[in-house]
Amino acid sequence: MQKKTTIGGQALLEGLMMVGPERIAMAVRKGDGEIVVEEIPVGRISKAEKIPFVRGCVRLFRQLVTGTKALLRSADFAEAAEPETAADGTVKAPSKFDRFLERNANVLLYGSALLGIGISVGLFILLPNFLVSVVGPLAALKTTGRFGDTIVLNLVEGALRIAIFVGYLAATSLMKDIRRVWMYHGAEHKTIACYESGQPLTVENVRGFSRRHPRCGTSFLFIVIVVSILVFSFFGWYGALLNLAIRLALIPVVAGISYEIIRWAGRHDRNVVARIVSAPGLWLQGLTTREPDDAMLEVAIRATEPVIPEQKDADAW
Repeated sequence: MQKKTTIGGQALLEGLMMVGPERIAMAVRKGDGEIVVEEIPVGRISKAEKIPFVRGCVRLFRQLVTGTKALLRSADFAEAAEPETAADGTVKAPSKFDRFLERNANVLLYGSALLGIGISVGLFILLPNFLVSVVGPLAALKTTGRFGDTIVLNLVEGALRIAIFVGYLAATSLMKDIRRVWMYHGAEHKTIACYESGQPLTVENVRGFSRRHPRCGTSFLFIVIVVSILVFSFFGWYGALLNLAIRLALIPVVAGISYEIIRWAGRHDRNVVARIVSAPGLWLQGLTTREPDDAMLEVAIRATEPVIPEQKDADAW
């Protein structure tokens, strides 16, 4: 029987971060071809990460912080620049700005994670609601207060949200640098699938697996969109500002429910309902993944090996 693992990852600049139950590691290929592997401190695991419907939000924010840190670190490797030197050959001292960044690294990391959340919320949650709120033909439905009309408004809002989400993924996939990130994303999925099958992690073995995986962040985001339509429908439709405030307050609820759904679907992937739930996310992975080359598969394997737990099934999903 094929294993289902909690090991997951994130594509970086010319590399991957892999997160296991006990360790986090990243592997990046430098410009000279060398693969650098580093472990990332796991930090303290809070009790909230084990509470159903709460753990989803906590783990999501933790992943954003860790992922941002790994992404910045991978950029350092990708640049692989020599220390800046003065005309006389001496190494220049760090500037005040560089020293400021070093002193406030943790604050900036958390700030970047919050900014990422803010942009995502604004683009995929608040913008669709605002657009529906200002559309004239829908004005009559806004004033009735009937539950059926509220559902219609939320369906229109949800359709806009899906359109913006898919459009965003399609647009970014046209960018050359992003396409390479999507290739590493595909390498992550292939490597995890190979590990779950019980086969040795070699480039030859990993190459034959699908680049789509049911327990992927893309699938989670799509589930968030669908759940938001259902949850927001129960809270009526008001003025634009109050609507936005309600949606902001309900984001943790939506994220918590969505996490539990994808967790259930991942455990029961042979179930017909679970397959239906997973299908849209798998389809969207056609945009967020690309077939990787063998060099990328090698990086993915190097990132995965350090996070595989010594105790069997310690990473069971």
